[in-house]
Amino acid sequence: MPLSDVAIRSAKPATKPLKMSDGGGLYLLLNPTGSRWWRLDYRFGGKRKTLSMGTYPDTGLKDARQRRDAARRLIANNVDPGEHRKAEKAAGSGRSANSFEVVAREWLALKQREWTAGQYEKEQGRLENHAFPWIGSLPVSDVGVAQIRPLLNGLVKKDHIEQAHRLRHQLSRVFRYAVATERALRDPAADLRDTLPARRPQNYPTIIEPSEVGELMRAIDGFKGTFVVACALKLAPLWFCRPGEIRQAEWEHFNLDGENPAYMVPPMIRKLRKAEKENPKTAPHIVPLSTQAIAILRELHIVTGRGRFLFPGARSPKRNMSDGAVNAALARLGYKGILTGHGFRHMARTMLGELGWNPEALERQLSHKEPGISGVYNKAQHLHERRKIMQEWANYLNILRRGGEAIGASDAGGSRAMWPPTS
Repeated sequence: MPLSDVAIRSAKPATKPLKMSDGGGLYLLLNPTGSRWWRLDYRFGGKRKTLSMGTYPDTGLKDARQRRDAARRLIANNVDPGEHRKAEKAAGSGRSANSFEVVAREWLALKQREWTAGQYEKEQGRLENHAFPWIGSLPVSDVGVAQIRPLLNGLVKKDHIEQAHRLRHQLSRVFRYAVATERALRDPAADLRDTLPARRPQNYPTIIEPSEVGELMRAIDGFKGTFVVACALKLAPLWFCRPGEIRQAEWEHFNLDGENPAYMVPPMIRKLRKAEKENPKTAPHIVPLSTQAIAILRELHIVTGRGRFLFPGARSPKRNMSDGAVNAALARLGYKGILTGHGFRHMARTMLGELGWNPEALERQLSHKEPGISGVYNKAQHLHERRKIMQEWANYLNILRRGGEAIGASDAGGSRAMWPPTS
């Protein structure tokens, strides 16, 4: 039975909260202290949720019902009223319920479940820096090509071509969400798809000439920085992992003994979708350890082995080394603009490929997924060959370090040897 003002005013508090229903999910919660709170129970995305609707008598029965009806209209349009309220609060009191910023923040909240924290921060930051200050307060249905073009042109004039493409794509996704929730009729950002300069190929600086690689190895050996950073520098070319997989490495993920020593890179620090990272069935990426890598790790273990991370941060051992530490060290060695931490991957892939090693095994070692339908069915890991590759690569770097050259040769079985066996 619906509530009335008389019933609300005459209700007496009990020892436990009393729930007075009005219908449509709306109810008044009468607390033992005498306070009266409006609440709305609703389901969204298969989950039961509760939304605060104000307090009585500041919010009267009529106002509470109007707020309930507004919330249910949002639900009918596939908009979570709870997330909508958070978006309005984040956007500020100057933003209307259907402003571009409110709609965009709703979309960000929706996608946050799919993204890693780092990706969410990037996506949110791009909108906050390049869109909200100029079009955030406008009704999303009123934003058109004329309002979007200056945002993109500003980035292009600063030579931020990639950022302009990313912003246009992101705006397009927000507008498609607005269309789906019946707050806009079309996606104007799509009209600007062909007005931007072509993306430039993005290649990480690297070194692939054997003599120059030898110079690099000798420079790394002479690094005068901290022992921990020096070890990271020495291991980076031996592993050719992604930089994050090096700086976030933990001792518990290493096996230095036994027949097949390896670094088992956990899914949470690999380059995977959030769902894959959190799936307990996702296997770690195996990095076989060469004898050279094990020797470095044993020395490092004496210094950092009692802690969690191989490479703890300079300010706190409870955190891993910063993401700029290796690049800063390379800059100190004179390699700024010539090589980055990620460039070790390009260096290894290019040189190992030229020396004749199995491309499929190399791609697996780089933790790359095979594209297309073959990537779905081909589960081969080539682990035996990868162990051989990692040891031969470490041997090869030693030869280059000493100023030697590599010789590619085919053995009788058809596989490639990196060089004739040396004593």
